Amino acid sequence: MAKDLNKVLLIGRLGQDPELKYTQSGIAVAKFSLATSQQWKDQDGNTQDKTEWHNVVAWRRLAEICAEYLKKGSKVYLEGSLSTSSWEDENKKKHYRTEVVLNDMIMLDSKGAGGGGADNSSSSSSVPESSTGSSSSSEDDLPF
Repeated sequence: MAKDLNKVLLIGRLGQDPELKYTQSGIAVAKFSLATSQQWKDQDGNTQDKTEWHNVVAWRRLAEICAEYLKKGSKVYLEGSLSTSSWEDENKKKHYRTEVVLNDMIMLDSKGAGGGGADNSSSSSSVPESSTGSSSSSEDDLPF
């Protein structure tokens, strides 16, 4: 029997600085938007662009990492799952919001590059490359 899968992989740029808040029980939660763009040529040979906006939410330590190191314009790889919530407003109209609940994040901006990432003026802080804390192998270790 086949298993279900709810997995999202995105590469894009932040549309705003992450907004970090804490729940009443002290759990960190960060929210931000991510833009992904698609480009193609139409039948007349003209380049067309389309940008999709994604609502992203991160929890616990990953939320704090996002808030500390990501800024508007930062280029990131995100991995997570989709979650849709619904609610009724005061006029009994039903609203829906779909978010990417983050499991992993990798910053793709190079150090010292503009457009986000860590504050480059502090040389003493180290910027984690991945939120999972797993060690990444250098390019010299690749078998190809």
